[in-house]
Amino acid sequence: MGSTDTLVADATDRRREQRGWYFYDWACSVYSTSVLTVFLGPYLTSVAENAADADGYVHPLGVPVRAGSFFAYSVSLSVIVAVVLMPLVGAAADRSGRKKPLLGITAYIGAAATLGMFFLAGDRYLLGGLLLIVANAAQAVSMMLYNAYLPQIAGPEERDAVSSRGWAFGYAAGSIVLVVDLVLYLAHDSFGVSESTAVRICLASAGLWWGTFTLIPLLRLRDRPSAPRAGASAPGLRQFAATIRDMRRHRLTLAFLLAYLIYNDGIQTVISQASVYGSEELGLSQSTLIGAVLLVQVLAVAGALGMGRLARTYGAKRTILGSLVAWTLTLGAGYFLPAGKPVGFFLLAAAIGMVLGGSQALSRSLFSHLVPPGKEAEYFSAYEMSDRGMSWLGPLLFGITYQLTGSYRDAIISLVAFFVLGFVLLARVPVGRAIRDAGNPVPERI
Repeated sequence: MGSTDTLVADATDRRREQRGWYFYDWACSVYSTSVLTVFLGPYLTSVAENAADADGYVHPLGVPVRAGSFFAYSVSLSVIVAVVLMPLVGAAADRSGRKKPLLGITAYIGAAATLGMFFLAGDRYLLGGLLLIVANAAQAVSMMLYNAYLPQIAGPEERDAVSSRGWAFGYAAGSIVLVVDLVLYLAHDSFGVSESTAVRICLASAGLWWGTFTLIPLLRLRDRPSAPRAGASAPGLRQFAATIRDMRRHRLTLAFLLAYLIYNDGIQTVISQASVYGSEELGLSQSTLIGAVLLVQVLAVAGALGMGRLARTYGAKRTILGSLVAWTLTLGAGYFLPAGKPVGFFLLAAAIGMVLGGSQALSRSLFSHLVPPGKEAEYFSAYEMSDRGMSWLGPLLFGITYQLTGSYRDAIISLVAFFVLGFVLLARVPVGRAIRDAGNPVPERI
């Protein structure tokens, strides 16, 4: 199936499908922001502590686990589940040409699990861990399917802009819902509910939002029939093994994935550890940290759209390389932030917000050019696995640096290595040749 055959013939229909596609980011990003980043970690930890024994341990399936580690272990287990499922679902989607039903199934499994978090009260830490694993894995698989639509609904010249708008929709939704959540959480007494109930409402409302707005992409996106190809009847694991062998024939695509794996690991680690740096090294309050998260969300909308425009002038590769320089400078500035001064931390959050969305959006659109036609879901499963399954090197380096030096400043500056190495590896990838090798037309600017 040629890449031009996958595009919607009529421009109006294509734009309508693109608008529907944006709304899945709008639907599920609220889970990432309100649930995973802000509320669930502290709340599930408190629930686990309620269930802990005198030594501070809970015992899921008879295994002793410190209550404070239960959330982190649950997230790690959800990543393992997602890494197992993504190649299987991706291969099935490409074989059948029916990504939309699989997107709907995974989205509503995740939304239902998130909605069920309303019942996470008392000492029900096992329920919380199970719901987190299901919701997180379902979101990862659904995002893989969602990303695989990009080369089918957008031509080579418009892909950067379409990908950037999708990220912007997601960050905008996250900002809107987080503002409402914070009003409820901070003024819960005025609404006549306890703090615990307010958190559970915030968690469940993310599931309701996710499920409701998923209807829009399911109504507007359409499936394309898949072209018969060798191995199409193979079971999922065999098909994934064939995909890996196929990717080895596209070494430049693998070279991009390696660069992305490294610099994205740095991005994900900065996001996850910035609050630790703010609270432990800079002595900032929880309300300051939540405000900084909100600022990142708001500015990431402008950042994603702005970098999408820059890509039209300078190309996606150069714009991503520029963003990696910006990440490096931001971390350097963060190293020198004075303790107890929220203004500096907010400036750091603003800088992160301006490059965060664009780095991610343009990486997705650039990778979409490197995917052989007809193998979108399988290749994007590898992309998502690089995103989610390998984002442990950064936290490991952060933790080891802190353990050796006792300084969170040294730990945060150590992450510069990911951006420098990612820059060098990406700069060496001849993306024009990589796109031709994948069998796709090369955009005028890439």
